[in-house]
Parts: sequence; structure tokens; C-alpha cells
Amino acid sequence: MRWSSFYHTASRVFNEYPSFSKSVIVCTVISGGGLVAYAEAVQSSENVKEEAERKKKVVILGTGWAGTSFIKSMKNTSYDIHVVSPRNYFAFTPLLPSVTCGTVEARSIVEPIRNISRKSGVNIEFSEAECYKIDPKNRKVYCRADPDKKMGGIEDFSLDYDYLVIAMGAKSNTFNTPGVQENAFFLKEVDDALRIRQKVVDLFEKASIPSTPVEEKKKLLSFVIVGGGPTGVEFAAELHDFVHEDLSKLYPSLKNYVKITLLEAGDHILNMFDKRITEFAETKFKRDGIDVKLGSMVIKVSEREIFAKDRVTGKVGSIPHGMVVWSTGVGPRPEIVEFMKQVGQSNRRALATDEWLRVEGSDNIYALGDCATINQRKVMEDIASIFSKADKNNTGKLDVKEFQGVVDDIIERYPQVEIYLKKNQMKDIATLLKFSQESSVTVDIESFKSALSNVDTQMKNLPPTAQVAAQQGAYLADCFNRMEICEKYPEGPLRFRGTGRHRFHPFRYKHFGQFAPLGGEQTAAQLPGDWISIGHSTQWLWYSIYAR
Repeated sequence: MRWSSFYHTASRVFNEYPSFSKSVIVCTVISGGGLVAYAEAVQSSENVKEEAERKKKVVILGTGWAGTSFIKSMKNTSYDIHVVSPRNYFAFTPLLPSVTCGTVEARSIVEPIRNISRKSGVNIEFSEAECYKIDPKNRKVYCRADPDKKMGGIEDFSLDYDYLVIAMGAKSNTFNTPGVQENAFFLKEVDDALRIRQKVVDLFEKASIPSTPVEEKKKLLSFVIVGGGPTGVEFAAELHDFVHEDLSKLYPSLKNYVKITLLEAGDHILNMFDKRITEFAETKFKRDGIDVKLGSMVIKVSEREIFAKDRVTGKVGSIPHGMVVWSTGVGPRPEIVEFMKQVGQSNRRALATDEWLRVEGSDNIYALGDCATINQRKVMEDIASIFSKADKNNTGKLDVKEFQGVVDDIIERYPQVEIYLKKNQMKDIATLLKFSQESSVTVDIESFKSALSNVDTQMKNLPPTAQVAAQQGAYLADCFNRMEICEKYPEGPLRFRGTGRHRFHPFRYKHFGQFAPLGGEQTAAQLPGDWISIGHSTQWLWYSIYAR
């Protein structure tokens, strides 16, 4: 029976798969288990082929500057890309302060994310939902659609990923100040700007009611902005222009009751700008009647009053208000805080990544934009490995030729070296090491350590700006576009703690300058090369840069 059964099976295979017949017969003659072995081999080969053909799935969380820049720059069609974000559009956030006062309409600064993805030429799926949990162990993200959409209990879903790109941005940092969350307005989203605009109009309407007492009018029209950074300063300037150029015509009797106060905990507003810009801004605000209170630390915000402590005297004072706008920097979102705990980064303000934007401790999760910070590696952590890599002859000393073999990789891997050289007006590292051009001159490990000991003091975190996020998104997309070729032909610097080279060049931020609109059609600009411009002409430069 067994031979008969085998004969019928072999005959069927011969007739159905004539091209396999000889192989099957040979395998059968050699061993009775040959047919089964061959079948398993064919199936295994097909599985490998299917796995190779299966596209890697990339999940992107967020449609801000970083996420959208990544989407726009993706050209490689070998990925399945899925974008998840609670908003289905990209917002041009630098113009949000202008939206609060109607200088720019909200619809002018948004673009549907589906239009952007369609223009990219890559197949990209989008889900309007919020990621509430990241599971790195099982490579899943858990998401929830807006329950207000009333989807009939199908709001929750999960997505598997091969690569995860976290670009969720950050939330306004309240520093746990009592009452801020309940009583202050923020300026991070388009909806925030529209709420502020509506609130300003409502306050003027309430103050215009004939029965409203004068003191109540003053309270209602007292606007307090907390934070003297670019957003706070620009909003204060926009609000001033809105009141004096538009609302004063609609509510002429209320103009003298309006008061705008800007509270800043530091010594100056716009402290990230050149001193000349800071001084000009403070002088202009004083001339315009905007009350700038420096060294004022807000300790509490109630429904009708804001309390601040003078940093020098320690005295606590209060200011009545109709509206408080809070603009004091950013902090991590709750989902990011929970994820940081999972990856052992619970004591940080943002997700730590390496210079290639990979979350530390992960090979397939990337983070960029306001939710992340690059943890630049220190030279002194790798000093022994750098010396060893350069000392190819294992002599314990480096000559000029050996050193020059790794100098470019050192500068690329540790950008603080180049910053240190420029700051100290040194031509190159050889100057730093006091090398001469004679090949007989050498340096040992202790001299090497001594020369580079102060280099790491130049390390600085990148600011949480749109400019940084956009460049990071474009950089990471370029890495994904060339992932396969760079796997075979790495282009990055030497691995000082390993062999070979890194796949990609590390991310390098290129600063193109910064602007600060100050109202009255005047803008301050600080561009690379210590070029400062302040005035009406700079305002037109500001407009031209943001023209779309």
C-alpha cells in the first residue's frame, strides 16, 4: 500500500509539475523522505522571497515641521508609510501670532496633509488620530481617533511598524505653576490662535457695555503675556497693533483702558538674540506703552489675577487681567514621558537621540523635532579609542601623518571640535595639538587628552525651533531614501569604538538666522555672519521669506 500510495503521489506531481519531475524522482530514489524535504525547501524558499519582497513599514507620529518635512522629502517607494496625527493638516506656526489678531487668516497658514503626501509621489496612508501608547518591545503603536467624531466605538486601533518616527512635538511648559492650565491661553496650535482672537473681541464687547464700571473695564482690557521669547514678543507686538490700528476705531471709548504687560523671568527679552536687537526691542516696547517687567517669576494664575515674584527683591505682586497668554517654552507630552520610562530616560526633558536621530538604545525608532534632543557624544568619552584608531602602528605615539588620517572623521563625529577651533581662532586640530609639519614630531596619549580636554565645553543643545525640526525631517528622509545603498557602502565617519564606518553622515544643523517682528511694521533680524538688521526693510524681508 505504501508503494502504491507513493506511486499515485509521484504520478500526480509529475503530471501537475513536469518541470519538477526529475528533481522529485532523484530525491525519492536517494531517500524515502526526499519528497517531504524538497517540499519543505520550496516552501521555505517562498517564505524567504515573500519576506524579502515585503515592504518595511514606517509609522510617523505627527504632522508638525519635523513630520511634514520627512513626508515631503521621502522618495523611496520601497516602504509602506503610515502617518498618524490628531490634526490632518500642517500649520505654518511662525505666523500664529498674526492669526490671533487677524493680520493673517488661519486658512492661509494650513495645508492638508493628504495634499502634501499626494504631491510627494510616495504611497502614504494617513489616520487622523492620537497615539497614546508606544510599545517598543512588540513594535506597536496604540492610537485613538477623536471620540467627538462619534465613530461608533471603533476609535481605538493599533499599528505594527518596522521603523517608527516620533515627531509629536511638545506641549507648553507650565513648570507646574498653579492655575496656568485652567486660566491661561497657549499659542501652539491654530485652534489656540483662534480662541485668543475670539477672547480679545469678547473682552472688548464686555467692556463696551454701558453698565460696566471703569475699574472693571480696566481689568477686562488688561492683557498679560508671560514669556519674553520670540512668540511672546511677537504676540505682544501684534496685539498692540491690533488694538491701536483696528479695535480703537471700533471701540474708540476703550482705547485708554487697554494695558499690555509682558513678564519675563530673565534679565532681557529675546535673550537668544544679539544684544543690539534686545535693546532695540525693549526701547520700542517702552515707547509703545507695552509694560515689560524683567526678573518677574510667575507663581500663580487665578481667574482674574496673576501673581509674580521679583527675582531680586523676592517681593510678590499681583496684576489684574482679562486674559493671560502663556509662552514660556516647551515640555514633553504625557505619551513621550511614558515612553521615556520604558527606554530608561525618565529623568530627561526630551527624548535623547544619537547624532543620527535614533532614540538611544534603539535601532528602529527615531525621534525629531521638539520632542527630542540630540545627545552629542563627548570627545573625552572616546579619547582612548580615537587615539588607538589613529595609532595604526601601535607605537603609543602619533605622528602628523597618522593623525591626519583620522582628523576629518574626528571633526565630523564631534562638531564641538570645530566650534572650539573657530572660537579660539585656530586653523585646524594640528594647531591645537601644536604639531609642526615635520613628520618626526609626535604626541602621546596624555598630550592628546590635554589638548582636547576643553573641547566638550562647546556642546550645546539645539533650540526647539521650526528651522531645526524641518532640517531634521529632511535629513532623516534622505537617510531612508538611501538606506539600502548605504548599508553596502557606508558614507559616515569612522567607528572609533568599532570597526568600519557609520552608515550615514551625522545630522548637522545649519542656522539660517532668526527674525523677531516687533510691531509697527518693524522687524529685527539676526543672520549668519553677525549681520543685524532692524527696521521697515527687514519687515519686507520677513514677508518675502514666508511668501508661499
